[in-house]
Amino acid sequence: MSEPHPRPTSEAPNILLLAATAQLDRRELLALVAQHVSRLLAEQLRLVVPLASWLLVFQWLVLRQDVTGLPWILLGLVAVVVGLMLFMEGLRLGLMPLGETLGRELPARSTLSRVLGVTLLLGIGVTFAEPAIAALRAAAALIDVEETPYLYALLELWRLPLVLAVGSGVGLAALLGTLRLLRGWSLKPLLHVALLPTLILTGIYGLHPDLQQILGLAWDSGAVTTGPVTVPIVLALGVGVASAVGTGDNPLAGFGVVTLASLFPVLAVLLLGLAAVLMLDPADILAAAAMIEQQSESAPESGWLSDVFGEVLAALQAVVPLVLFLLLVLVGMLRSRLPRPAEIAYGIVLCIIGMALFKIGVVAGLAALGEQVGRLLPTAFVAVPEVDASPLYDVLPGIVLVLAFGAVLGLGATMAEPALNALGTTVEELTDGAFRNRTLRMAVSIGVAAGVALGIVKLLWHVPLPWLLLPGYGLALVLTWLSREEFVNVAWDSAGVTTGPITVPLVIAMGLGLGGATGALQGFGILALASLGPIVSVLTTGLWARWQARGRLLETRREAAT
Repeated sequence: MSEPHPRPTSEAPNILLLAATAQLDRRELLALVAQHVSRLLAEQLRLVVPLASWLLVFQWLVLRQDVTGLPWILLGLVAVVVGLMLFMEGLRLGLMPLGETLGRELPARSTLSRVLGVTLLLGIGVTFAEPAIAALRAAAALIDVEETPYLYALLELWRLPLVLAVGSGVGLAALLGTLRLLRGWSLKPLLHVALLPTLILTGIYGLHPDLQQILGLAWDSGAVTTGPVTVPIVLALGVGVASAVGTGDNPLAGFGVVTLASLFPVLAVLLLGLAAVLMLDPADILAAAAMIEQQSESAPESGWLSDVFGEVLAALQAVVPLVLFLLLVLVGMLRSRLPRPAEIAYGIVLCIIGMALFKIGVVAGLAALGEQVGRLLPTAFVAVPEVDASPLYDVLPGIVLVLAFGAVLGLGATMAEPALNALGTTVEELTDGAFRNRTLRMAVSIGVAAGVALGIVKLLWHVPLPWLLLPGYGLALVLTWLSREEFVNVAWDSAGVTTGPITVPLVIAMGLGLGGATGALQGFGILALASLGPIVSVLTTGLWARWQARGRLLETRREAAT
């Protein structure tokens, strides 16, 4: 999320520094390290265990189906927890010091045009290092190429252009966000600049059978961008620029950038999808898919060691270019000295190992579990050939159970996000208690729960995505113009806390599994609705709080007059 949200900083315990400066024997040092690792593990377990437990219990007790490949799924979940722990620690020790140094020194030593150019390139680079990008890679294996050839082409054949399009959107958002901090622009006009053309294209695409295929992917791509790498580094640079020119004392300066980084990638992927439809023939896509499948079948079976090596190589390709770019700007252009270079190098190694483990865990654990539950959800109220006892319940109770499943999944995923609690605390402080932490957390969680449930409705009854997004964002824009600036910034940024590295792959896989089971055109779109829900709910709550405050003020004046 934005500046007030929790992000890796030097304030966290530095085990390396303690080990180097403190006079500790081996036992004390091991105890200190164990305590630190336990804290880091606990943070990730709070995210993974409740969600995975809910899916497993629902499949066992409600859907009455065994979990296929349970040992591998559990090993995958362990890899997710350990990988994300290592990645976040590496981010704190390695990438964040580089980003913070860049944000502090670039504005002071360079021209505005150069600052904006670096910001644009940095926004593209950080996208490759986002852990949730692995969700898009895993999703390609769940796509039916015959039903949605252009969606398959974007995810498999145009994988690099897809990430570049998402990154370009983030880069443009970072550039505009930096200019907004410099000029003191309101977020409201920028929202219209980003949203109106996106909504217009969404409406047009909804009328074209080929372009319909990529709508859900485009809107879900915005959720992938607001992760633990992109937001902190881009914000560190933007707030550093604002501080350098004397506009960084606004406590709300960090809000608003995240939502731009969610909207511009949607527009970029929509345009990339248009290019795919114009340039590619479905027959060629099917031929390429058949060739890829044939090569996969004829290739010798690779062992787990080969898979691990492949993921480490992919992690190197994602992290190393970003690090080299940061070093080139800091050392080559600005002639800066790196803070604690040995620690930064250690953090980068942790980032690479953690990303590789996380990606392995996503494919084997989160994606496999989410896809399996999603595929079995319709058995609650309709007959599915693969399940003999289906339907398990009458139509109405079955539908209620499925919608309740989605709502609880969204509610649990959001309440478990540490960023949400920190966001609520910051907002309560900045509004002098007018918007309480508990109120904001509840508003965001209810919005996400409603969004996930609405996404399941979309897949079960094949509701076109534009029918939900266009009126939803239309309502959000109306509420935006009725709301005060600070509530607008918080509400639109609050969607970012719903799309963490755990939630994204799980919800995407569940949606693809459910879409495949129900014959939906494609299973994307749930994340888009889960991001829209909290915007509407927080803006509505803000207007309600404002109305209540005005009522209390009028009551006080009447009492004073009497």
